[in-house]
Order: sequence, then structure tokens, then C-alpha cells
Amino acid sequence: MTTGEGFDLQRLVATNASAAFNRLAGFEVVAAGDGKVELRMAWSDDFTQYVGHLHAGMIAALLDTACGFAAATVVGGVTASHFSMNCLRPAVGRSFVARGVTVRAGRRQVFARAELFAEDKQGETALVATGETVLVPLGA
Repeated sequence: MTTGEGFDLQRLVATNASAAFNRLAGFEVVAAGDGKVELRMAWSDDFTQYVGHLHAGMIAALLDTACGFAAATVVGGVTASHFSMNCLRPAVGRSFVARGVTVRAGRRQVFARAELFAEDKQGETALVATGETVLVPLGA
């Protein structure tokens, strides 16, 4: 991914670092630009539910953040007005990769979607969840 016109990758990395929740969870912005973003998070036993899978709340946070950051590469600051997700299989792996993409950016609403992949010890990935977010540009 490349950076879009007027987009500052370092500003998005700084935004991520300024969010206490993102720091606690260990979210890392790997790539961003042109309406797309890729985030990573290492496995942590601190974020599991009672059976040992990644908690659905953390899955939602990764998907929502990927959608918001993807939209931010196009329109700047945003806030979510609607979010939905689908868990497709148990989220277990050594790390997780969330890929967000801006579907449509309007003046009043931005539509984005994301996919979350679990990565195993061999580097193989499996799709574990998807999400969609409707966002409102903060300048609107």
C-alpha cells in the first residue's frame, strides 16, 4: 500500500499510539494508504474468552479500528455510527491481521469493511471474521 495524496502515515501511527486501548491491545499499523489499512496484533492470553479463543470484543475492536483507519486515509478523522461483524470460526493463532478497505467515501458517511485473519506458527492464515462500519467524517 502506498500513501494517498495528502495522507500522512506517521499521523495514523501516532493516532494509533495515542489510543490507550490500542496500546494495551498491542495494535500495530503495518501499512496504510489509498483507502486501505493493515493492522497486526500478537496473541495474548489476556484477551481470550473462557474456551481459549480470542474474545469477540477484541475481534470487534480490530475490525472496527481497521475500518476507521482505512476511512481516515481518505477523509481524515472519523467516528463510527454503525458497526457489525460476523465471526466465521474460532479465532486462535500466534497473531492476527486485520485488513480494512474504504468502500465508499461521501461527505456525510463513509462505508468501510474489514477482514480478520489468524496466523499460525507456520505463517498460514485463515479468515476468522469480517466486519462493516458506517462512519461519519469528524469535519462533517
